[in-house]
Amino acid sequence: MTDAGLAPLLRTWLPRQRWYAGTTTPSIKTLSTTHLTPPSPTHPALIQTLIKTDPHHTYQLLLGVRETLPSHLAPALIGHITEGPLAGQTVYEALLDPRLTNVLLERLRHPGTLGNLRFTKDGSTTIPPALPSRPLTTEQSNTSLIYGDKFILKVFRQVTPGRNPDLELQQSISAEGCAHTLPPVAWFETTHKDPHTLAILQPYLKSSQDAWELALSSPDFTHEAHELGRATADIHLSLARALPTVTLARTHTAQLAQAMKNRLTEATKSVPALHPYASALHKAFDALASDTTPRTAQRVHGDLHLGQCLRSPEGTWSIIDFEGEPARPLAERRLPHPPARDIAGMLRSFDYASGTNPNWSARCRDAYCEGYTRTTGHDPRTDPVLLRAYETDKAIYETVYEAQHRPDWLRIPMRAIARLAGETAPRPPTYERGRGGVCARSTPAQTPCTDEGGAGEGMASTYTPPRPRPTTQDPTSREAAQ
Repeated sequence: MTDAGLAPLLRTWLPRQRWYAGTTTPSIKTLSTTHLTPPSPTHPALIQTLIKTDPHHTYQLLLGVRETLPSHLAPALIGHITEGPLAGQTVYEALLDPRLTNVLLERLRHPGTLGNLRFTKDGSTTIPPALPSRPLTTEQSNTSLIYGDKFILKVFRQVTPGRNPDLELQQSISAEGCAHTLPPVAWFETTHKDPHTLAILQPYLKSSQDAWELALSSPDFTHEAHELGRATADIHLSLARALPTVTLARTHTAQLAQAMKNRLTEATKSVPALHPYASALHKAFDALASDTTPRTAQRVHGDLHLGQCLRSPEGTWSIIDFEGEPARPLAERRLPHPPARDIAGMLRSFDYASGTNPNWSARCRDAYCEGYTRTTGHDPRTDPVLLRAYETDKAIYETVYEAQHRPDWLRIPMRAIARLAGETAPRPPTYERGRGGVCARSTPAQTPCTDEGGAGEGMASTYTPPRPRPTTQDPTSREAAQ
């Protein structure tokens, strides 16, 4: 398939896709093309291709090719080829065609190399043939397929050279015997020296519930928050055993604080509501920059929030989606960070889920920290300088997103901004649940909390803060939030 035949169609189709990160009609350059099945009068062709739209964005497309598109696949239409080797054929989104998703499953069942692609399988898991597939419809930056309620295949849309942390970290955690992840069953990647990770097949937890939906419907979520704290701790301990850790010198901590200050400076340019608080917010980062406490950094989840946690019908918690912030460079996503970064993301998520009920959030944050402490022996609240800096950074991030995309919700992170700006000196930790301690009164943060857009220096362009908890006082209903 040549650029001349496909590029005009993609320039119209790509900007309509939820996972497309550009803001204008793109230029199209084809980097590689692999025919998983050839064109045939009796079977549609399946073509995997990588395209580059600008210096920063490379996308994976899985394309179906037929002479005529059946009516049930009309929503998948990309367009009709008018020139090149496939002139007269119809091109469409292959992941909506069960015949072609079955081809993809068969390639994963039988590892090997095909063209520019390498398929790998964990030998300990049996993948049955001909499992029916259906796509998930709620994702933003990737596309996932459910196969027979047994497996879920995450297909990465925006890709970059190097092993994706979602594959790398979950393999490492599973190798340590941790039960709080879903180990990769099969995956495929390019055959390059520095391969692009293209898709991962994992077990599917049928009838599982994500923590966000559970939190929205729970008057008391403290038990679940405590167990989530323990699960997070198990993940961190496994990553620390499996992968190298480093000690942050004062210069490294100062660099971390400076990056946070830079993001605040950029954020105030786009969100005028931050201006009255900017000076006070800077003090949180100044305190971190001047702090001489030695800290350990390690690989972390990088995008932890309630929506990334699934509870099985048996009550076991699993944490998913370890790819970090998709819009950030892969090298940055693979850097070690203090575990407080993940803790921050979860605590801010509790704050969002609480709506206008700060006591609910305070109880959950304390319970989460207590669960984390019970497993690791280290209470994250004993480092209030780091915790407050992360929370401040995260709340600033959220204000930028809400101001640009959901201005009616700007009040949610601004409540946290006002609180944090009023705390001009770090509070000593207190461990009484719900009594206004550091974990209850402030919530750390750094960057994203799920998987959609934002703005400002170093901020992701595909991050959405979680939906707020509906309450009788909050006019945002659950239906409107969705």
